[in-house]
Amino acid sequence: MEQLDKMDTKILRILQKDAKKTTKEIATMLNLTVSPVYERIRRLESLGFIKQYVAILDKKLINRHITTICQVSMRYHNEAFIEKFEQEVQNLEEVQECYHMAGQVDFLLKINVASLDEYHDFVKYKLSKIDNIGVLNSTFVLKEIKHTSEFYI
Repeated sequence: MEQLDKMDTKILRILQKDAKKTTKEIATMLNLTVSPVYERIRRLESLGFIKQYVAILDKKLINRHITTICQVSMRYHNEAFIEKFEQEVQNLEEVQECYHMAGQVDFLLKINVASLDEYHDFVKYKLSKIDNIGVLNSTFVLKEIKHTSEFYI
């Protein structure tokens, strides 16, 4: 894997905070000309350091203000059941994040919905239909203290 130099790191920090910054704005911030900044950004994209550019939406304004952390434990832990769960959870639009865990639970899901009734329907009609789920444990976020998509680099 190619290493990042200090200038690459500075560019990535700027883009993590505001991906709409233009190459010209970034160049000005770093006291560089536009061309090398443009080339560095393209290189960071082609190497996979920058995976995509996204808009982060306000979950309250789009009526998805209830955040649930759902812990899923499987009954059986063979490869086929795990792969099936991983494939099926990809199709659940309510699931924003899914992690395969080590420890007492097998999967951790982050789900944002409009209401508890919507979450109930999601569990009853979608999530519980996936084979081999043994235990579901849901916790509800009372207050979001910190939320960031930035990595400390």
